[in-house]
Amino acid sequence: MNVLVLVARLVVGGVLLAAGVLKLGHFDVLASMMAMYRIPFLSSAVIIPLSIAIPFIEVLVGAYLLIGLYTRVVAIIAMCEFVVFAAAIASVVLRHIPAPCGCFGPSDTRPASWLEVARDLALAAVTAFIVWRAPGVLAIDRRMRPEV
Repeated sequence: MNVLVLVARLVVGGVLLAAGVLKLGHFDVLASMMAMYRIPFLSSAVIIPLSIAIPFIEVLVGAYLLIGLYTRVVAIIAMCEFVVFAAAIASVVLRHIPAPCGCFGPSDTRPASWLEVARDLALAAVTAFIVWRAPGVLAIDRRMRPEV
């Protein structure tokens, strides 16, 4: 089971790290894509700080999952992020708004679809498994707390 947790950590951590790195330095494009979702409580006062924070959060959470540091807490953060992203994308699809997903940076211009919702929910499920069975093998958490 510990090896499966490692594989799950590598997959989810890799996805988050890649998504975050591809968004770094493109905060204005990310803010523009987020505004296209037309979510009522996301004003520009919220979108601008979020467009700066999200890439850094994804990079940090992805890196922490990859190395197995604070695995359970970081996996909970990732799981929440995937659920929120799935809900935002689902709202766009349901309202027939032709907004790009933007999940993997500014070059990700394909329209948001149920495929992205399913992907985010699948990643949330994998992350829930990590939360349940953390930290897995080859995790720094095991060195910090050998009883884990």
